[in-house]
Amino acid sequence: MEWFTTVLYLLGATIRVSTPLIFCAMAGLISERSGVIDIGLEGKMLAAAFAAAVVAALTGSAWDGLAAAVLVGAMLSLLHGFACITHRGDQVVSGVAINIIVSGLTVVLGNAWFQRGGETPQLQAEQRFMGVIFPGTDNISHLPLLGPLYVKVLSGQSLLTYIAFLLVPAVAWLLYRSRFGLRLRAVGENPAVVDTAGISVDFLRYRAVVLGGILCGFAGAYLAIAQNAGFQRDMTAGRGYIALAAMIFGKWKPLPALYACLLFGFLDAGAPLLQGVKIYGNTELPVQLIQALPYALTVILLAGFIGKAIPPKAIGRPYIKER
Repeated sequence: MEWFTTVLYLLGATIRVSTPLIFCAMAGLISERSGVIDIGLEGKMLAAAFAAAVVAALTGSAWDGLAAAVLVGAMLSLLHGFACITHRGDQVVSGVAINIIVSGLTVVLGNAWFQRGGETPQLQAEQRFMGVIFPGTDNISHLPLLGPLYVKVLSGQSLLTYIAFLLVPAVAWLLYRSRFGLRLRAVGENPAVVDTAGISVDFLRYRAVVLGGILCGFAGAYLAIAQNAGFQRDMTAGRGYIALAAMIFGKWKPLPALYACLLFGFLDAGAPLLQGVKIYGNTELPVQLIQALPYALTVILLAGFIGKAIPPKAIGRPYIKER
């Protein structure tokens, strides 16, 4: 049954690795559906992770850390909106600027406050979102197949993980079943029509961008105070860009974007299993190749099967109201 143990490990690790990607993919989806490109997912997630770890270390509360992460994510989104929506700036440049600023600022502040090379102190269990144990695990664990699946995969995940997976149908409902979602999709396709109907295009886009920032806050908090026990320099490791790619490959739809995030999570979870694999006699696969493999395979596989992805028609174009 060693193969079954490996499968359980892969499933559990896939869920854990996919969690921040799901939050970020849904954040980018909501923002870009309104017509605002959000390259800054990486920076907002990194800043939120830093804020969550710092506040959780100082107050001793994981919930305080989550609140700080959400606040920082929303503030950076407001900054992005101020540059791109109010002042009609280039949306890609603004997002890249946020990524660069946050990457340097977190290290500077971390060194100044903790003198640990940009890292925060190690967090204790009470300062983190630990795994949630489902009821009945002792009674079900002995059952074949179902028991280990329930105990080792479904149970024991962080609360934020369950929120991430519940978020996908919530975003789908928001986009396709609510008045806000109808207006959001309309402003991403033809903002002039929305403006003609007496709805503020700028205010609608601001709400979408800030909502995306809040979700980036959840992603950062998960990385720092759930999956890990503190902040590490550049700990997002490109996950914001992968989430952006997953959203695009998912054609700006919640469920396909979820599948793309799970694909990357599966490949990333399986990468450690390749360590020690021999090639050409006693030569092992390079560690750098194993680390890069999930990113490369995700892009290759998704690009090969996705087909043509058509973005919202007004994406990336600032709306200038006609006088």
